Order: sequence, then C-alpha cells, then structure tokens
Amino acid sequence: MNGRVVPVLTAESAEDAERACEAMLAGGMTAVEITFRTDAAVEAIRRASEIDGLLVGAGTVLSESQLEAALEAGARFAVAPSTNEVVVRAAQRAGVTFIPGAATPTEVEHARALGCEVVKIFPASLVGGPAFIKALSAVFPDVRYVPTGGVNIDNLDAYLALPSVLACGGTWICEPALLRDGRFDEIKRRAREATDLAAA
Repeated sequence: MNGRVVPVLTAESAEDAERACEAMLAGGMTAVEITFRTDAAVEAIRRASEIDGLLVGAGTVLSESQLEAALEAGARFAVAPSTNEVVVRAAQRAGVTFIPGAATPTEVEHARALGCEVVKIFPASLVGGPAFIKALSAVFPDVRYVPTGGVNIDNLDAYLALPSVLACGGTWICEPALLRDGRFDEIKRRAREATDLAAA
C-alpha cells in the first residue's frame, strides 16, 4: 500500500469505477481499495489495475474465493473488515499483503498472532477514533493501523498524526452518490484536498 490516504470505492459499474480512479489519480491519490460490495467489483478491479501509477487493492474480502478473484483481476493487496484465518492464510500463501479488520484489542491480538503486522480498525469512529488507536498503540507497539469508517477531511489529520497509523481509508472521497451523479471533478477535488492535507 502506498499513500497515506486510501480511498474506498464501491461502484455499481466498472466504467464508473475506472473514471473515478482516473479522477483520484489526477488528484494525487496513488492507491485505491475497491470493495466487494457490488457485482461490478471484479471488473472494476481489472480496469483500475490497468491505470498506470495506481496501486489497486480489493476491499471487503470475506472469503478465499473473493481473494482469488481479486488477485486474478490484478489486485495488489486486500483488506477486510474482520479477521478470517482462512483468508489470512490464503493471502500469505499467495504472497499478497492482506490487512484484516479489528474493533477490539482481542481482535488485534488475534490478527497479530496470525502474523499480520498491519490491521484495519473498523468502524474507527464508532469504536473510539484516534484516542482508541492511541491506546492500542501503547499495548501493541509492533502493529500499524489503517483506520476506516467515519474518517473524513475534518478528522483525517488527527488520525494521521498518530505514528502507528500507516494510512487512512475513507469513502468520502468517492462516495457512491458522486459516482451516480457523474461528479468526477468533485472526486478529483476531494482527492487533491486529502492528498495535500496528508502531505502537510
């Protein structure tokens, strides 16, 4: 994963996903997570993976079959909202970066025990936000975090200020309503805004 802000994209069509990815790349984003929440996910990953300069990952990967489909489509990393040992082991066998999700210290410890060095905290805003991640960092100093869920332009800097935060995932940059309305210029603007803030 590269870039400190990773937009989380859920698209109803692969064409919309491709256009959104091009807009985000133009706005300075160098990575994107495309979720397995619609039937368009695999084709969206395939199209996005063909865009030069963009690192494409799969999100909401809940099964080994989804992981396999994502990798075949060109995904370079995968993310999940939870920690499924079967999927973690499959990703390790495939040699691909997999970021499992956690919402409690026990779940972070479980992911850590499976050999995961990076853990997604989801839903970040509901489980305590930056303060929760700061507390986790004190007891699991060897883990890096990717908070997702409720992250937005107003609280992004608070998360990124934490040394243990590798990157933040967020849906606000390319939320589904923007795709439906064809507002790709706004997606580009939000991408640039987040990129600039992360670089400050």
